[in-house]
Amino acid sequence: MRRNTMVITRKIAKEIVRETSNRLDRNINIMDTEGIIISSIDKKRLGSIHQGALEVLRTNQTLVIHSNEEWEGTQPGINLPIVFMEETIGVIGITGDPKEVGNIGELVKMTTELMIRQDYLDLQTEWKQHARDTLIDQLLKQAPSQSIIDQNQKLLGLKLDPPFTSLTVQMEERDISNRQIIEMVEKNINLNRSIIGFTNLNRLLITVNSEAGNNIDDEIEVIVNLFRENSITFRIGISLPFHTLADFNQAYKECEIALDIGNPNHQVIPFSKIEAKSIFYQVDQDIGERFSNRVLGNLDERQIDTLETFFRNDLNIQKTSDKNYMHRNSLIYRLNKIIEDTGYNPKVFEEALVLQVAIWIYRRSNR
Repeated sequence: MRRNTMVITRKIAKEIVRETSNRLDRNINIMDTEGIIISSIDKKRLGSIHQGALEVLRTNQTLVIHSNEEWEGTQPGINLPIVFMEETIGVIGITGDPKEVGNIGELVKMTTELMIRQDYLDLQTEWKQHARDTLIDQLLKQAPSQSIIDQNQKLLGLKLDPPFTSLTVQMEERDISNRQIIEMVEKNINLNRSIIGFTNLNRLLITVNSEAGNNIDDEIEVIVNLFRENSITFRIGISLPFHTLADFNQAYKECEIALDIGNPNHQVIPFSKIEAKSIFYQVDQDIGERFSNRVLGNLDERQIDTLETFFRNDLNIQKTSDKNYMHRNSLIYRLNKIIEDTGYNPKVFEEALVLQVAIWIYRRSNR
């Protein structure tokens, strides 16, 4: 009994006939497992039964036909079994004098089987990615279908054990295709415990989980290095660890927020580093702007930039003056002017915190 592991589609049959016929200047026929001619340069023969092909399917052996009287619906030539995964899935026939075409028969057979194998691999890649995309689509919904999630996990052979971490990779225009990017990442992570797929044209979502003895930071480093090594311009937002797929949607939002409000000059932005900042980005806009305007209303852009640099350098005057290429006395004068204009001293932690929150809200409103 035939297992029908792979079926030769009319599309791939047509492609095989076109490629081989052009190179050999011979008529090529492709027959399916019923002996029906499904592709041929000679269009009149399409759909007819090739008795020689039926014999090849029965014996799994090459058949040489010397005259069109030997087998009904045939012409002189050579007919060879097309084998895929140890199963004969069709027959390829080369029309012509057997003495002339016999030497090229095995080469044509090998080329045909390679083309079918590649088509099979492409189909496998497509359905697997479709299953991943369906899984991601469901996990990002507010009310996902658990049956669809379970079905696609089973199809993909996933073993998703917590804890999980999600990464969203935002990319610029590039020469490498999305499919090549996915294949590149797949070669370097454990697919049985990872979810990977594009959420839009330039944004790749990767969710990984740790096996015993593996460090999630090591996995993240591998992914980051892959993009660097391939000269892809990117930024990565990293979620907090989560322990149930019910939090998948929240983890994706954390990645988006990290990319949205994190330092644009940083390639890798963990949400944990900007979590406090993100809270103030979620404050009611009117309330936030009223607070920000009250605290910063008398400052100009240069003074706000000075404060940001001062805070990024841990309230250290020397580090900040070096960063800004300015004399420390000039920085001290500028900080004193800020104290005078706002009433808040950026060198005192609690007052610096008020200024920092006001700046975060100011930046949100002026993006």
